[in-house]
Amino acid sequence: MTKTIKGADPSLFNADMAPAADEQQTWDMWSFASLWVAMVVCVPTYMLSGGLVAAGMNWWQAVLTVFLGNAIVLVPMMLIGHMGAKYGVPFPVLLRSAFGTKGAKIPALARGLVACGWFGINTWVGGSAIYVIINALSGDMFKGTDLPVLGIDLAQTVCFMLFWAMHLYFIKKGTESIRWLETMAAPFLLAMGLALLAWAYVKAGGFGEMLSAPSQFIEGGAKQGQFWPTFFISLTAMVGFWATMALNIPDFTRFAKSQRDQMIGQAIGLPIPMALFAFISVAVTSATVTIYGEAIWNPVDLAGRMGGIGVIFALAALVIATLTTNLAANVVAPAYGFSNLAPAKISFRMGGYITAAIGIAIFPWKLVEDAGAYIFTWLVGYSALLGPIAGLLIADYFLIRKTKLKLDDLFTHDGEYGANNGWNMAGLLALVTGILPNLPGFLHAAGFVSAVPSMFDVIYSYAWFVGFAVAAIVYLILARKN
Repeated sequence: MTKTIKGADPSLFNADMAPAADEQQTWDMWSFASLWVAMVVCVPTYMLSGGLVAAGMNWWQAVLTVFLGNAIVLVPMMLIGHMGAKYGVPFPVLLRSAFGTKGAKIPALARGLVACGWFGINTWVGGSAIYVIINALSGDMFKGTDLPVLGIDLAQTVCFMLFWAMHLYFIKKGTESIRWLETMAAPFLLAMGLALLAWAYVKAGGFGEMLSAPSQFIEGGAKQGQFWPTFFISLTAMVGFWATMALNIPDFTRFAKSQRDQMIGQAIGLPIPMALFAFISVAVTSATVTIYGEAIWNPVDLAGRMGGIGVIFALAALVIATLTTNLAANVVAPAYGFSNLAPAKISFRMGGYITAAIGIAIFPWKLVEDAGAYIFTWLVGYSALLGPIAGLLIADYFLIRKTKLKLDDLFTHDGEYGANNGWNMAGLLALVTGILPNLPGFLHAAGFVSAVPSMFDVIYSYAWFVGFAVAAIVYLILARKN
């Protein structure tokens, strides 16, 4: 049972968005730690350090960059998580304080659409794992010619849709079923990661030359003197990787037993497991040079090479890892976001189904064709959008509201957050202002324009940080004038 709100407007309220009741607040620190471990262990995370090594870093520089990015994003994660734990409401409802009861739909939808992109990517990865491994077991029996329009063959399409259908069960059952899956999967996924590390070490007789290879940025290296520009844009990409969850973490912390549980649980579950998984990625890939004669960064491709019973374990680990990440990180946020558009008509479950439909429609295999575009356009690009939202939320909640919200007013257009016909212009103007400095750099990185002044490329290297700071400062100035 959720808490009831007297006089709630149907356009702002349904049972899924209502404050969580005491009996629903059951998540302890290990629930949050398990949530993060199960989300961290996934194919895109595994490939992150590979992208950094390809950019010129040595193994420890890549692992350290991953760790630092996640230690940084942990701070807004815990601060924004405080809101959910204190008031028991999801992210789209909390946005109403800074953006207004109607204006909040814009950032909620922006966060939801980014998640739809990630949902599609991860569903494609999971389907690809099934496809690669069934071909490894059958001698490529299921490979065929690409279908028109789709650009993938029939078996790839069927595997993609099969993995997509697995998500529908958990969408139907709701967030508690997702918590159950994350808690059960976390120790299995950790064990599989360590088993993969042990297999690679034994098979290769050590981790090979890659771990001893110098950085390309040293004197005489292929990228001499280019370390810091590469480091900072890579750090921004690492922050951007979980910048999505830093926003909608209240969707989970609303079920926390206490602030201590959500903060300590996240601190245990995010930065260190991310760094550990990045190390496993680099070490195992290093070993593949000895085992197979080439560096294999993609764990799906590696699973297909293993052969024997290892393929079955690899398939199970890849499918579970991708499913747990996708459900928690990329279904919950858009499900609430779409529900927020019309709560009387769209439930959490229906919002999840809409997310799943969009995940097919975007042709996600097109998004991950190029690794450089994946890290520097996709990850950094959406961080430029989400950084300003995080900045404003924290400024509004901690500095303007002093952590005190009028809970009932979040669900009515006639209360404190419904002023100016439901549009808080301070929040909306600050959001736009926070995005603008990064826009030229994004257009250049994405190839929409051939060149921009170098200053904008430098600013784009810090996209999340710039957007966060600019939006927070502008919001504080505008909000205090009102």
